[in-house]
Parts: sequence; structure tokens; C-alpha cells
Amino acid sequence: MMFAMNVNMMESEYILRHHRHEISENQCSSAIVKHIKAPIHLVWSLVRRFDQPQRYKPFVSRCIVQGDLEIGSVREVNVKSGLPATTSTERLELLNEEEHILGIRIVGGDHRLRNYSSILTVHPEIIDGRPGTLVIESYVVDVPDGNTKDDTCYFVETMIKCNLKSLADISERLAVQDRTEPIRRF
Repeated sequence: MMFAMNVNMMESEYILRHHRHEISENQCSSAIVKHIKAPIHLVWSLVRRFDQPQRYKPFVSRCIVQGDLEIGSVREVNVKSGLPATTSTERLELLNEEEHILGIRIVGGDHRLRNYSSILTVHPEIIDGRPGTLVIESYVVDVPDGNTKDDTCYFVETMIKCNLKSLADISERLAVQDRTEPIRRF
């Protein structure tokens, strides 16, 4: 597995422990790391909501879930215009509340991401002396006919980086609100 960015020893350990993908010859895979200046409970509260990816994923306009939000539940995601897709059908593969792990697999939709699966984990860390969160998202996907592995990885990593940036922005905004004392006027 190649890494999208330089990773430190702790990140490498998490990736080896939680982000295993079986990769065939015509697939690409990578892991993207994001450090978020917000406590893990805030970040996980957004990530764990399989039924509400639009809370932090900017390309999702709507989500309808079939099932009880348990392993095997399926969501139908509507994608905002401007992307080469309008829908994605995704199945919840893994939801571990204790270890903060979410795994999904794309099972349908009008896009070119075939045999796509991802694992997202969140881990507590200290950033600038405050509680922070290390987020790691890894994926594996088929390389579509007419594309290269590099092109496919670039496209998927760009989408994931946008999602993680949005997750960081929202989580950090919530963290600041959480720490702010109300202003009392006399």
C-alpha cells in the first residue's frame, strides 16, 4: 500500500492494524491522514453517522438509509452536481464504537468507482497541548478502463481530502463553541 503523505510511526501502526485491504492487480489503494484540532468525541459524532454523511461530506446532498444503522445497512446517497455521478449506493461494513472504526463498501450507483471500499478510523492525540484527533481513511478501488492507477488514486484522494478538510473545519468549529464561555452582560 502506498501512502498519500509521509506518516509517522504511530500513524503507521494504526494503518497496519486497522487499514488492511486486499488489493488485486487492477486496483489502487492508499491511506490519507488528517490531524484535527478537536476532541475525538466531536469528530466521531460526525463520522459515525452512516445515515448523515452530508453533515461533513460537501459532495453529498441527500442520504436515505435502508435498515437499522447496523452492519449491512444500505444508504442511497445523492451527489451534488459537478461531479461525474449523481447517486451512490453504499453498505455499512464495519462500525466499531469502542475503537472508532467505520467501514463502507460501494455496491452501486452511476459512477466509475467499482469495488470501492474504505475504512475510516479516529484516534485521540494531543495537538498544541489540547485534545485532538488523528483521522485516517484508507480505500481500495478498481482502476476503470481508460484510466491509470495514478489518475484513479488522484481522483479518490482528492475527494477524501475534501471530505476530511470539511470534517476538520466543522469539528474545529464545534470544539471552539464547546470551549467558549457565554458572555455575560450587566
